[in-house]
This record gives sequence, C-alpha cells and structure tokens, in this order.
Amino acid sequence: MSTTRKMLSRAVLLAVVAALAFAPVRAQLPTLGDSGDMSSVSERKLGERVARELYRDPDYIDDPVLIEYVEGIWRPLLAAARARGDLTNEIDERFAWQVLLGRDRIVNAFAVPGGWLGLQLGLINITATRDELASVLAHELSHVTQRHISRMMAQEKMRTPWLLAGMILGAIAASHNPEAANAVLAGTQALAMSQQLSYSRDMEREADRIGFGVLTQAGFDPHGFVGMFEKLQQASRLTDNGSYPYLRTHPLTTERVADMQTRQQLVVRPAHAAPSVEHAMITARSRVLSNPGVDGLRGFVTEAETADLAQQTVAKQAATLYAAILADVRLRDYRPAMRLVPRLAALVASDAPSARLAKLLDAEVALASGDAQHTLADVDPASPHRPDLLLAEQALLLQGRGRDVSQRLQTWVATHPRDATAWQLLARAYAMQGDSLRSIHSEAESQVALMDYAAALDRFKAAQDFARRSTSSSDHIEASIIDTRARQVQSLLREQALER
Repeated sequence: MSTTRKMLSRAVLLAVVAALAFAPVRAQLPTLGDSGDMSSVSERKLGERVARELYRDPDYIDDPVLIEYVEGIWRPLLAAARARGDLTNEIDERFAWQVLLGRDRIVNAFAVPGGWLGLQLGLINITATRDELASVLAHELSHVTQRHISRMMAQEKMRTPWLLAGMILGAIAASHNPEAANAVLAGTQALAMSQQLSYSRDMEREADRIGFGVLTQAGFDPHGFVGMFEKLQQASRLTDNGSYPYLRTHPLTTERVADMQTRQQLVVRPAHAAPSVEHAMITARSRVLSNPGVDGLRGFVTEAETADLAQQTVAKQAATLYAAILADVRLRDYRPAMRLVPRLAALVASDAPSARLAKLLDAEVALASGDAQHTLADVDPASPHRPDLLLAEQALLLQGRGRDVSQRLQTWVATHPRDATAWQLLARAYAMQGDSLRSIHSEAESQVALMDYAAALDRFKAAQDFARRSTSSSDHIEASIIDTRARQVQSLLREQALER
C-alpha cells in the first residue's frame, strides 16, 4: 500500500470513529465560562493526541521564519489573555500554547484542546495585515481559554475524550480530501454527525467578543477582525468547493459581522495599523511554501520580471521579489536568486524588520548554493533568534565544524527541548565528530520533541546497545542519562496504550 493510501485510510478511519463524538447539539449551552466536565489534565492529553497526528501529517512544516513571525503575534495575545484574566493559573501552566503550521493552501485554522492551535498557510496567504492574522489567532485562543470543546462534550455528556480526538483528526483529514472521506462515510450515521462539526452561535459570539478584547489589549488594530470577516464573508458567497473549511467549523453570520463592525468603531485605531512591508514579505514566503509545484514556482519568478513592477507599492514590490527569490531557491536556480537579492535589500533597507527578512533570505540562498561563508556573513551563530541560529549552524556543518555546532546547540536544546530541528542538527554535529552515542541520543530526543515516542524509544534502545559495547568512561555517563530518558519515554508509551 502506498504512503498516500495509508495516510488516507488512517484519516478516513479516524473520521468514521471520531464523528461519533459530535451528535447535533440538543442540550442547553452551559454557562459561558463554565469548563464543563472535562478536567484540564484530560484536555491536555486530548490535545497531545491530536498534536501527535499533526506532527506526522506530511503537511506539517517547521519553517523558522514563519514560526518566528506567528509567535511574535501569538505571545502578545497570550500575555493579553493573562492580563485580562481569561487564563486561569491551572490551564496557563498545564496547556501547551503552541501553534503548529501546515503547508496546505486551504484557508483554515482550528483550536485543539490543551492549548494547541493548527494554522494552515492558506489562511496566512489571504491576510493583508499582521492584525488580520492576529484576529484569527485571538479568536482561536478564546475558544481554548473558554474551554469550548470541553463544554460541548458536557452537553452530550461524553465520557470518552479519545472519540473527540478522532473527530478532530477526521475533520482535518476531510479538509484535505473531503470527497474520499465522504465516499467512505456515505450511508452511515457517522456522515450526518460529522457534518455537525461546528461551534454553536453562542460560542462563536463569545470567541468574537473575548478575542476582540484580547486583540485590542495586545495592541493590535481591531480593524483586523473586520478585515478578516469581510474576506471570509466574500468567500462564503463565491465558493463552496472546500477551500475554506474554516467557514464550515466557524459559521459566519451577518450578526457576527455587524457586531465586530460596531465594536471596532469604539476603539481608537493604533498608529501601526497600515499594511506593512514585513507582512507582505511573510505572506510571499507563505505562498511559495504552500505551492511547491514547479509551474507555481515558475509563476512567482515570472511575476518579478514584469515591466510595471516598479510602479507598484513598496510592499507589493518587496513581496514579489521575495517570492521570486525563494521560488528560484526551491527550483535550485541560484544565480537569478542572487541577482534579485540586492534589489530586495535596497528596497527595504529603511525598514528594520523587512531588512532582517531580506538578510535571512540572502543567507538562505547562500546556504542552498553551498556558500557557507556568505551565510555566516549574514547571520550570527550566537544569535538568540531561531532562524539565524539554525541557518548559522547548518553553514558551520557545511564547513565541517561539528564541534562548534554541538557546543552551541547543546545550550540551545537545554532551554528549548521541544526543538526537533535543533536536535536533528545536533545529531549531525555529533556524528561529524565520531560521537555515535550522543548522535543517536540526539536523534531520539528529536523524536520525543515530535511526540513520536515509539520511534524515540527505538533510538534510545539503539543508544543503550551501543553504550554496552563502549569502553569509554564518558560514554558510561551518557548511558546513564539515556537509561533514564528511555524509562520516561516507555512510561509515556504505556500511557498512550491506556488511552486507546
């Protein structure tokens, strides 16, 4: 069976099983703010179950530049929710509060219990400002802080959270291939129930109201809400082809649109509300990464060659040049990319955030073309910023400087243990030095970071076998650490087995 068919079979099975968790709502909505019957611990475990599958999805993407930008919006929203009292100490400490990106071009974002959020690049692609993206994240954050999924479970008196995990996964799978999912579900009760996967109007209004407060508290422009609503409202009139699954799980009503328009009129518009060049470059990156086909990439390159590009706004020019450069890199056509980089750098030189994005892109071009020295001239290996750090460490590996990489990344993973990419680079660095035991250990930790505990345990056992054959005293110390981690991962695997 092919990988694609295996993925589809798993996804459809999840859709069938999980749809049982969502019968049409009949009970009265619990008091707003009521957490229902589901504990925060159960919610966290439910979210982790979903997150494990999201990490395994081929569409999952760890792009340091996009992630840094999204987290730059997400963190102020979380801080605002704390300041407003929307986050209790219990869920603040226990929930993950992490955004996972998917490269699909569908317009979708979804909240998962336990503080996980899924965000497809297709949604980033349609945003015109940072504030519009912030409005979506604020809305989804409010679904989590108000424990909406827990409350929906309380309505149906559900006592089997794993069914809901399957429902969420089935919905995600159906958004990728709704025809295939419906073909299997047709004629079953599961189909009718799966179509009920949407928040109630009361919950949507509550997420709007609280999300609006979080957005403004964090300093974002409230017009972002209205801008996104207008885009989604137009999409709901023009298309029903499945490209906007966000509209299916978040039903948009004229009442919600009118409410947001009224609220934003009462708030002073912040000074930074104008569309930024930085955001235009970010959406350009998102569009390229979500359109990996050769024809699409060539289209980005061609757009930068149009004669009237200079007549466009600076934001439009920057976005077009950025997309063309990145597309050239993905096409492995480095010379045209190198020629365009100076044009982009000169265009955005006066705007610090945009200039940094241009420099990171220059480093990316150099690294892809094998010019490690140029990469290191653009980024600082000691930088506290993840995009700079990872580019620099890859350049150092290209130069054969594994010891330098391992020294820096050891410090990084100590404070960022869930950085799977950093662990993978650390494994390469140790292997370059001939330190096989620490290399295998790092590979295991990268799997732990991705919540693939079975794969992690396999690597830990390989490390234990290697350590038993070693005569080095330093290996014995490392072996003790590996034994402890192996027991911890084995315990996590037993917990997973009990959940099933």
